[in-house]
Amino acid sequence: MQAKKRYFTLLSAGVCLALLCYLGGVHLRAAARSKRSGDGIYRSPAQPWPLLPDTSLLPFTQEEGGDPGSQVSPRQKRDGNSSIYKGKRCRMESCFDLSLCRRNGFKVYIYPQQKGDKLSDSYQHILAAIETSRFYTSDPSQACVFVLSLDTLDRDQLSPHYVHNLKSKVQNLHLWNNGRNHLIFNLYSGTWPDYTEDVGFDIGQAMLAKASISTENFRPNFDVSIPLFSKDHPRTGGDKGFLRFNNIPPMRKYMLVFKGKRYLTGIGSDTRNALYHVHNGEDVVLLTTCKHGKDWQKHKDARCDKDNAEYEKYDYREMLHNATFCLVPRGRRLGSFRFLEALQAACVPVMLSNGWELPFSEVIDWNQAAVIGDERLLLQIPSTIRSIHQDKILALRQQTQFLWEAYFSSVEKIVLTTLEIIQDRIFKHISRNSLMWNKHPGGLFALPQYSAYLGDFPYYYSNLGAKPPSKFTAVIHAVTPLVSQSQPILKLLVAVAKSQYCYQIIVLWNCDKPLPAKHRWPATTVPVIVIEGESKVMSSRFLPYDNIVTDAVLSLDEDTVLSTTEVDFAFTVWQSFPERIVGYPARSHFWDSTRERWGYTSKWTNDYSMVLTGAAIYHKYYHYLYTNYLPASLKNMVDQLANCEDILMNFLVSAVTKLPPIKVTQKKQYKETMMGQTSRASRWADPDHFAQRQTCMNTFASWFGYMPLLHSQMRLDPVLFKDQVSILRKKYRDIERL
Repeated sequence: MQAKKRYFTLLSAGVCLALLCYLGGVHLRAAARSKRSGDGIYRSPAQPWPLLPDTSLLPFTQEEGGDPGSQVSPRQKRDGNSSIYKGKRCRMESCFDLSLCRRNGFKVYIYPQQKGDKLSDSYQHILAAIETSRFYTSDPSQACVFVLSLDTLDRDQLSPHYVHNLKSKVQNLHLWNNGRNHLIFNLYSGTWPDYTEDVGFDIGQAMLAKASISTENFRPNFDVSIPLFSKDHPRTGGDKGFLRFNNIPPMRKYMLVFKGKRYLTGIGSDTRNALYHVHNGEDVVLLTTCKHGKDWQKHKDARCDKDNAEYEKYDYREMLHNATFCLVPRGRRLGSFRFLEALQAACVPVMLSNGWELPFSEVIDWNQAAVIGDERLLLQIPSTIRSIHQDKILALRQQTQFLWEAYFSSVEKIVLTTLEIIQDRIFKHISRNSLMWNKHPGGLFALPQYSAYLGDFPYYYSNLGAKPPSKFTAVIHAVTPLVSQSQPILKLLVAVAKSQYCYQIIVLWNCDKPLPAKHRWPATTVPVIVIEGESKVMSSRFLPYDNIVTDAVLSLDEDTVLSTTEVDFAFTVWQSFPERIVGYPARSHFWDSTRERWGYTSKWTNDYSMVLTGAAIYHKYYHYLYTNYLPASLKNMVDQLANCEDILMNFLVSAVTKLPPIKVTQKKQYKETMMGQTSRASRWADPDHFAQRQTCMNTFASWFGYMPLLHSQMRLDPVLFKDQVSILRKKYRDIERL
C-alpha cells in the first residue's frame, strides 16, 4: 500500500514538472520571437500593434516596469483608471487613422461652438491660429485632425475657468470616435494638493498638446509637449528677443538669477525651499517669497520674513536683462512661466525640473539653448555654469533668440509648431530633419513639401558647403498688348538675354489680349517661354511654375529699363546673399504717429526697407512660400486691387530672414525712366495708388502681428563690391555712366 502511495506521488510530481517545462518553453519561445519597438512596446514582427476598437485600450493600474507585488492605494487605483493612462500605449500607428491625412492632406477641423459655451482668451487665440492657418478646413469630411470647441486649457477644479460636465459634452460629439484623430490642448491639469496630470475626462485615443507633461506620462510620437504661456501671451507676432548685439564677452552683471514663489509644503516645495543655499547676493541671486495665497502667514517658517524682504529689493525685469543664466525650477507643476521669460531675455535657461518633457522636445535640441540641471544636484549648479566657456555661452544665448522668435513668441507660433510636428509624423518621407528645426529660419518657414533636399533652400548653402546657383531665370510680367516693336518689353528681353548668367526667359502673359505671334518676339540666344496666365491676377506672377528650373529668379515688370551690365552685377551681388531680395527700385515704410498707422513712401533717400520686384532677384522658394504659406485673404486683396504684390513679397522675405533686402547701385535715372513709360504712367501718377499701398501695408502688418520690414542704408556699388579697385576699376563701365 505504501509503495502504491509513493508511486502515485512520484508520478504526480513528474506530470507537474513536465507541464511546467512545457509552458515555460512556450513562453520563452514567444519572448524570443518578439522584438522591442521604438516606442517601448513588445510585439511580434508578424503581428503589428492592432488598430484597436474604442473599448479595447484597457486602463493600467500600475506603471510599466513596476513591482507587481506592491500595494496599490485607492488613490493610485483612481489615478491608474484616469484618462491619461487609458491610452498610455497609444502611438500614431495604433490610435491614429493615417488614411484620413493621406487621402485629403493635412487639414484641421474645429467643432462649431455651442451656445452657452465660454472660451478663455487663450483658447480663443488657439482656435483663431488654426482658423487662419493653411491647415484649416470647415468641412469635417476633409479633415485629418479634429480640435474641440470646448475649452480644455484649464482643468484645475479650483479654477474659475474650469469647464464642468466636460466628459458628457465630449462623449456627445458626433465625430468623437473615442478621441481618434483628435487633438486636445491643455495648460493646467490636476488641482491642490496633488496636481496630477489627469485632465479630468476620458480622452480616449486623442493626442495631447499639453504643458508641464512628464516624461513618465508623455507618449512619444503621439503627444506634443507645449510651453506654459500666460493669458497675456500675444496671439500673433510677439515681441522680439532681448539680444540686440553679440556682446563679447557675453557675461552679464549676474551669473544666475531667479525670482518667484516659495512653497512651504507640498509638491514642488523641496527645490525652491533649498535655493537659499546657493544664493550669494552678488552674482547668484535666487529670490523667493512666502507671500502668496490668502493664509500664507499661518504657514510661514522662520526664513519667510527675511526672504520676503530680500525679494522686494530686486526688480525682476532688471534682473532678466542683466543675467547670463536664469534658473527655471519646477513649481507646483513641472512647467513654469520662467521658461519663456528666460528665452525671450536671452538668459540661458537652467532647467531644474526633473522629469519634465521639454516643449517640442521631439524636434528641438535643447542642449543648444539650455542647461539641463538635476534637482538632486542643486549645490553643483553654480560651479557647473561657471565652467561653461564664453563661446558656448554666446552660442546658447543666440539659440535662445532663434527658438523664441521661431516657435514661442506668440500663441500662433506655438499652435503652428504643434501642427507641423504632427504633420511630419504622418508624412515621414518628407519630414524636416533636425537641422531644419534647429537652424534659421526654422521649421515653420522651411516647408518639406517643397523639397526634402536642404540644397534646394536658400538658407543652407553654407551648412552644405555649396555654392549659390550660377544661372537665373528671368520672369517678365506682361500686362499690356504688344502693338509696337519699340515697346520696352522687347528691349528688356534683348538686354536680359545677353547676360552671361541668364539661363532662360519666361514671359508671363497676364494681358487680356491674345498672345502675340512668335515672330513678334526678338531672336535671342537663350530660350524664351511664353506662359499665358489662367487667372491673370497679380499674385500669379509669384506662382511656383515648373518651367522655372533655376533656383534664382530675376523678377521684372514689362516696362523695366535695365542694361545687361546691371543685370550681371545684380546677380553677382545676389550670389553672396541668396536668402534675400536683391535689386534696384527701393522704397521705405514709416510710422505715421498722427494717424497711428504705417505709411509708405517712395522718396529718394538713402534709407529703404523694400526692394520692389519690378527689378529684383530672389530665390524661387519664395514663390512657393508666397503661394502656399500666405493666407488667401492677403492674396485676394492683392488681386482685387491689382496692387501691392511686391510689398507682400517683401513682407514675407523679411519675416523669414529677419533681414532687410539689398539695394544695388543708386541708378538715379530709374525713377524717371519708369515714369516715362506709358503702361505704368497712370499707376505712378494716380494718388489712389499710394493710398492703396498704405492700406496694404497696415493689413499685412496686422496679419503678421508685427512689422517685419527692416530699414537699411547699405547700397552695394560696383566700385567697391568684390573689386580690386586699382585693376578692375572699369569693370562695370555702363553702370558708371548712368
